[in-house]
Amino acid sequence: MNANAAIGAKVKELRIKKKFTLKQLSMACGLSIGFLSQFERGISSIALDSLEKLADVLEVPLAFLFEDGQMPKNQDPVVHGIELQPNAVSDKFYQCKLTKQNVNEAMLPQIIILMPYADGKRAPEIYSPEREKFIYVLEGVATLFLEDKQYVLYPGDSIQIHAYQQHNWENRTPRITRFLVISTFHASSDTKAQN
Repeated sequence: MNANAAIGAKVKELRIKKKFTLKQLSMACGLSIGFLSQFERGISSIALDSLEKLADVLEVPLAFLFEDGQMPKNQDPVVHGIELQPNAVSDKFYQCKLTKQNVNEAMLPQIIILMPYADGKRAPEIYSPEREKFIYVLEGVATLFLEDKQYVLYPGDSIQIHAYQQHNWENRTPRITRFLVISTFHASSDTKAQN
């Protein structure tokens, strides 16, 4: 059973346990009866925000829907797209971890999501972490502040940022920006002072 089918089956089980009809669940979460029926049978996939609504209505933590009684979660090394949970760094900056490994591992891949920011009058505070970064823009336009320079990155653009280089980013457009960031520890990071 694939991840979507397993989650759909769990939603159906919870719905029946709470004695909800498909119509009642539909009205509570705002998803159509037809869609919910297909999702419960494993025919349709579901967006994470819609799954969060279902978890709220069914009164279970979102993580519970990903638990599979057949195989412990830590034995599945694949991060499925449906599992991605954006964590808010601020109201304009979200990140999704793309690995199940510990954050202290040598490499940390993430999707960064920048919400639109209309001000654009001042550069954000820059920082210089010990990790080296590779950035690849997937969607939207990002303004990158690197040392004393400023760059505009478009979809398909990429840049490598060395450890301890001062940098930050911002979205100065009316649309969401998404980019892939792969961070690695610099070979000499343990010899430099931590920020």
